[in-house]
Amino acid sequence: MYTFAQRLKITAFVLMGLGFIGLAIGFASAPSTVAEAQAMVADAHGGHGDVHGSEHDTDAHAADSHKEDKLHDTHASTGAHNEHQGDYAHTDDAHAEDHHGEHLLHQFQNKPWAALYVAAFFFFMIALGTLMFYAIQRAAQAGWPILLFRVMEGITAYLVPGSIIIYVFLVLTGLHANHLFVWMDAETVAHDEIIQGKVGYLNVPFFLIRAAIYLLGWNAYRYFSRKFSLAQDAASAGDISNHKKNFRISAVFLVFFFVTESMMSWDWIMSLDPHWFSTLFGWYVLASMLVTAVTVIALVTVYLKSKGYLPKVNHSHLHDLAKFMFGLSVFWTYLWFSQFMLIWYSNIPEEVTYFLTRIDDYNLPFFGMVVMNFVFPLLILMSSDYKRSNWIIVMAGIVIILGHYIDIFNMIMPATVGDQWFIGWAEIGGFLFFAGLFIYVVFRALTKAPLEASGDPYVGESERFVY
Repeated sequence: MYTFAQRLKITAFVLMGLGFIGLAIGFASAPSTVAEAQAMVADAHGGHGDVHGSEHDTDAHAADSHKEDKLHDTHASTGAHNEHQGDYAHTDDAHAEDHHGEHLLHQFQNKPWAALYVAAFFFFMIALGTLMFYAIQRAAQAGWPILLFRVMEGITAYLVPGSIIIYVFLVLTGLHANHLFVWMDAETVAHDEIIQGKVGYLNVPFFLIRAAIYLLGWNAYRYFSRKFSLAQDAASAGDISNHKKNFRISAVFLVFFFVTESMMSWDWIMSLDPHWFSTLFGWYVLASMLVTAVTVIALVTVYLKSKGYLPKVNHSHLHDLAKFMFGLSVFWTYLWFSQFMLIWYSNIPEEVTYFLTRIDDYNLPFFGMVVMNFVFPLLILMSSDYKRSNWIIVMAGIVIILGHYIDIFNMIMPATVGDQWFIGWAEIGGFLFFAGLFIYVVFRALTKAPLEASGDPYVGESERFVY
């Protein structure tokens, strides 16, 4: 049985404490008025920046000023009738100014919420990706990973608290605690024909019902697969009925998962940009989810072996995990490039704007994650010998995890905070808090059962897995 090390437990609590403080500061420092938001932009630009937070807004404001000057000239030459037109123009300018200011305020107010959402989704994604990888092994009746099943089950334990947090967050969003999803704003929908055409799907009640179905389905499979797995260990010799049950429910779950995962990615991420869509997006999120999950499985396995646990897990098991890390990194890159290249080359305005925003305002994280998620794993994990080295797996794993965290950051932040982003208290605090919570839940779950699935009929194959 695994014993939760006191030092690791303290580390988890410290991370949660520091993260909570960072998030609290992030929320407390968010502006409450348009004037405060404009002052924050002015301070960020050394007092000489524009109050709208972007060059596009500056250009729009200059155009409005030019229009106003022309109206003044027209008024001077044509008299009282145009005076009234000038008044209307001033009213329009004032309305545009108010709109820009309100938009800027929403961006700053969204910032801590978006940072919280990025972190909450990322660590939930790890648990969900691990559950899917686990189900694939069960459905395929693979022999090599049996000795790693308890590690996977420990990681998927985070699915329960992660689901609660995500759902509460979505409910609060539906109650207008923040402005992350613009399609939830009635005034925005009233002036947007594109969103009006999607209102049958993008409405708060249906959105929350779908989320509940996803979460309940995923957690139900996790509960029963874990139950059958433990029951198989306690079964009498020759009784593999629980193994067969796990096989059946895993095959059914994978069908449910591939449908709901795509819908989840549309609902929870892609609808942040309700005008944009990509038919590859569900697969793209899935690839990021899978590679991060396998990486965490490898890191937890290496840690447990360093503490003297999992003695039957050998270099061949770790080598296979590293091969998955390598192969799935290439798969993620293939999907990233396919999505980017096709949209960029076709240059359809309503599609390419998604990438224009990220290249213009998120240039470093956008291209930096490609280096971290593809170039680095490709160079480091290409060698078969390197895949058998624990410290190289750990080093590559840390980079991959951070790279895919930036990937999720790039999916969520541009649509919610625009160009008003920076790495502040909320971003650091969100990562630390959920990292601490993840560590605590996972390693606590590992103490609940033996680390070896000794009753599985294929455990002997896993023990002899050497090549």
